[in-house]
Amino acid sequence: MIRISNIKIGAHKEQKKVLEQEICRMLHIKSMQGLSYHIVKKSIDARKKESIQCIYTVDIAGMKDEHKVVAKCKKDNITIAKEEHYVEPVHGEQMLQYRPVVIGAGPAGLFAALLLAEHGYQPILLERGQDVDTRTKDVEQFWQTGVLNTASNVQFGEGGAGTFSDGKLNSVIKDIRCRKVLETFVRFGAPEEILYQAKPHIGTDRLKKVVKAMREAIIAAGGEVRFGTQVTDVVISEGKLSALTLQTGEIIQTNAAILAIGHSARDTFYSLRDRQIMMEAKPFAIGVRIEHPQSMMNMAQYGMEDPYESLGAADYKVTYQAENGRAVYSFCMCPGGKVVAAASEDGMVAVNGMSDLARDGENANSALVVNVTTDDFDGNDVLAGVEFQRKWEQAAYNLSGSFKAPVQLVGDFLNNKVSTAFGQTQPSYRPGTVFCDLSLCLPGFVSESLREAIPAFGRKIKGFDRADAILTGIETRTSSPVRITRNEQYQSPSAEGLYPCGEGAWYAGGIMSAAVDGIRIAEQIIMKYQPMK
Repeated sequence: MIRISNIKIGAHKEQKKVLEQEICRMLHIKSMQGLSYHIVKKSIDARKKESIQCIYTVDIAGMKDEHKVVAKCKKDNITIAKEEHYVEPVHGEQMLQYRPVVIGAGPAGLFAALLLAEHGYQPILLERGQDVDTRTKDVEQFWQTGVLNTASNVQFGEGGAGTFSDGKLNSVIKDIRCRKVLETFVRFGAPEEILYQAKPHIGTDRLKKVVKAMREAIIAAGGEVRFGTQVTDVVISEGKLSALTLQTGEIIQTNAAILAIGHSARDTFYSLRDRQIMMEAKPFAIGVRIEHPQSMMNMAQYGMEDPYESLGAADYKVTYQAENGRAVYSFCMCPGGKVVAAASEDGMVAVNGMSDLARDGENANSALVVNVTTDDFDGNDVLAGVEFQRKWEQAAYNLSGSFKAPVQLVGDFLNNKVSTAFGQTQPSYRPGTVFCDLSLCLPGFVSESLREAIPAFGRKIKGFDRADAILTGIETRTSSPVRITRNEQYQSPSAEGLYPCGEGAWYAGGIMSAAVDGIRIAEQIIMKYQPMK
């Protein structure tokens, strides 16, 4: 195929029509008859608000004498496409005594189980939470009533924490498996646009259907999926994994288990520590969610409140280095989304953000977080970071006496005043909010850093520091508070056959990298063992 990169089209123009015209012009042909093309990448250049450009890379198939055509064009952005493709792993020779087990049905676990199932390994996928339909009902009940199901919530259940987020798939990693992840999502119902968007996302509404379809494919390929099934212990014999103990007391014998538990499985972290599974405390970040009117963000980024269809709702990314040395940055930005209750334990408030595919909500929201180091923890226990998270989540809960979130307007937060009324921006968080002094549920260095950073962000994005923007506390689940060690064979040094994986083990950060890690670990099992008979 011929690849044309850096095709610039005004955002206000009819994209498909003008794109095809540009292809014809650049290749010196009269029409696209007999040819086909697909978009490899689409990004947006909004640096000049009066002339926002959509920038495309496309591959064209059907041209005769492609090398001659490219040579005749004499342009650096017209080349022969060099596409890399994912190569399926080759099966190993060792025999598996028992079926492999995948613990956790987040993106890492789902992709690991799917690859194993499609290669004939008949995996058992265990998920402590519920299937996505039941889970959705449980989450909605929590948001409406404030009654939390600690086994089925925004953190636990089919699809993992990312299901009730934005379905964001952007990642900084460069790995051919990323393409496989995108193609797999599309195969199971995600929009094809994620294959070429610079910042692809599926949306919570569509992602629920995708993960359900993936589960059905795992079962159809010989796998088994069990919900409401929590692993409470690992059985180790002579340094090797021999079995898993379930909450019910049931024992599942296995010599290969993928530990894809997610970043909020705190009780599992303690169980692993008690079994002397090698782990280490790690830094993360905590802070608040900030909400603005999406129309304001569109105006600030695009120069228009109602952007062209080719642009979609505006997003942003901001960073700042505070005078105290702390990094302050936006995280998990959700255009046209809402702030959601994301607690998984009683007596604690934790928030997150989510958007549906259309991103058509009234508000834009993002986490504003400050880095936390292991020196900030109380004590040297490997799980001191878990207790640090719990301490501040409990403080947030105590401010409202419920799962209602403590909130403060930006103007009042900057002036150390408790807010009394909302302005133009209305909160999206359910089951409700309570005006509080947010500094009472944040470490002092976090409040100090945010008060310094927010006005600085306002100088970068007009209106970011507007007085009626809403701060909602508290965001603590930015990443896992521990790293579960693994060796060059991707196994725990403490238990051969136990494969720490994904975001909970701190080998990923987000849906894309977690899915890639799940594939990577499944490959290790496939390349070592024969499929099940």
